[in-house]
Amino acid sequence: MQLNDMPQPFAERQCSGNLKVRVSPEVHRNVAIAAAEQHVSINRYLSERLASTS
Repeated sequence: MQLNDMPQPFAERQCSGNLKVRVSPEVHRNVAIAAAEQHVSINRYLSERLASTS
């Protein structure tokens, strides 16, 4: 990238689909329990929760 080049807008960037988030052990435990209660993986539980907020 040259000095005068503008960065690509976020809306035009491609994302990998991987997202790493650090949470407290208590939050991790609560999410694990909630996912287990719905008989889904933590990944599926959080994916569905995140998708419903957008």
